[in-house]
Amino acid sequence: MLSYTIIFLVVAIIAAILGFGGIAGAAAGIAKILFFVFLVLFVISLFTGRKAV
Repeated sequence: MLSYTIIFLVVAIIAAILGFGGIAGAAAGIAKILFFVFLVLFVISLFTGRKAV
């Protein structure tokens, strides 16, 4: 999932350099949402993955 975030971030940067503002904004928004989803899932997995024996 983090790879999708990086891909959308790269697409946003390339689109911004080429002057496609709408596409760059949309790709950056998707990358931001995916990053926060990844971050939440990571924190949840930290708490649920380690059980005390």
